Amino acid sequence: MSASAMSPPGGEPQPVTRFAPSPTGELHLGNARTALFNLLLARRAGGRFLLRIEDTDSERSLEAHTTALMADLRWLGIDWDAGPDREDERGPYRQSQRGALYARQFAVLEARQMVYPCFCTALELELSRRAQLAAGKPPRYAGACRDLTPEERARRQAQGLAATLRFRVPRGERVTFEDFVHGPQSFPTDDIGDFVVRRADGSAAFFFSNAVDDASMGVTQALRGEDHLTNTPRQLLILAALGLAAPAYGHVALIVGADGAPLSKRHAAVSVREYRERGYQPLALANHLFRLGHSSPLHGLLGPEEMARAFDVAHLGRAPARFDEQQLLVWQKDAVHALSPQAARAWLAPLLPAGLDAHATEAFIAALLPNVVLPEDARPWVDIVFGGPPPLGAAGEQVVREAGAGYFAAAAAAAAASGNDLPAIAGAVRAATGRKGAALYMPLRVALTGREHGPELAPLLRAMPAGKARERLARFA
Repeated sequence: MSASAMSPPGGEPQPVTRFAPSPTGELHLGNARTALFNLLLARRAGGRFLLRIEDTDSERSLEAHTTALMADLRWLGIDWDAGPDREDERGPYRQSQRGALYARQFAVLEARQMVYPCFCTALELELSRRAQLAAGKPPRYAGACRDLTPEERARRQAQGLAATLRFRVPRGERVTFEDFVHGPQSFPTDDIGDFVVRRADGSAAFFFSNAVDDASMGVTQALRGEDHLTNTPRQLLILAALGLAAPAYGHVALIVGADGAPLSKRHAAVSVREYRERGYQPLALANHLFRLGHSSPLHGLLGPEEMARAFDVAHLGRAPARFDEQQLLVWQKDAVHALSPQAARAWLAPLLPAGLDAHATEAFIAALLPNVVLPEDARPWVDIVFGGPPPLGAAGEQVVREAGAGYFAAAAAAAAASGNDLPAIAGAVRAATGRKGAALYMPLRVALTGREHGPELAPLLRAMPAGKARERLARFA
């Protein structure tokens, strides 16, 4: 969907949205839906959509993941106006390259005494957490390093102790904001606790880098999963301390399986790559994601611009969205039937025999496309149409025996004379046997395909190599 897909109404400021994944694994359906919703939110009003790679976790962030993630997004039809491969004055769009900006903002917080070094070890923090839980209190940082004197801090630094940088959360206040999905939100600061904004290795923590980048990149609306809802008050505190503008935040309900549990492999495939490799159409998956947690009065398969016009944050649900792969198959069927001949050839090409000529390819696809949902559905028909004589089951053998040798002698002779022309073959058999209806056509189908059901027989015959129909019919004459 291009940047010019929609125009802003009435001269209103253009919205700026973003998708900000961490490249630590595959693109899962939940994140893909978040990306799609942010794209549609921007495109609906002619705004800008940004892709930011949050790769400050150097141990887990891999370039291979970034490359795959961007490929999966583009396959889904999700493109961006600025990103790591499309830099502009707001970039760079990889957080690993934004360290200088973060250092300047850390210095501002330090000058305003809104942060302090914390020398607590992981063990000390875990013991404190357990003690709070045992006392029936919510676990949060107990403030052990909050009020250290300059001398105490200098002594710890001289000992070579690694220090994180914690944000000094004001006490006895409330952080309030309007979530554009869930409505008014209010969080007591005493329940938040001082949190880390800079790790001991000097890298920016998520709360900090995510919020600062949204402000510096001009993001106006941050739509993300509701698992981030409790992060928002911390980020609003950071932005207020730095005097930076905050985006409007909205948190969409998570995707769950049919049993209500978080979506996992026991429910279905969970990564975009898996659906892509199984032959799902990107438009099918996009249509399914569009309706997961977002209601729309529009039915039927929607194109990208139609989805953008129909997207409305007022229609985002607060209840978990249940993923149903059977419904995805409905969208897949619609998307397959809408494929152009060229797209259908590309979709089924990996299954077709090497060296198949264009005429046979087109005939086979024309025969199969109305009857397949996934490429695997076509695999057995490749063997049936282009391979050796298909084996018959017990029921098929009975059909052939009842038809008799005379039936197949007439059919084979007609196939030899007319090629793979079903009307000519059926007409010759009718004249020779007097059969009609199912009694006429079922023996032909069984002898030619080995099956009693399947795609229409006439198009299948047109796809078969010359002489193959005659050979299959003659073996029963």
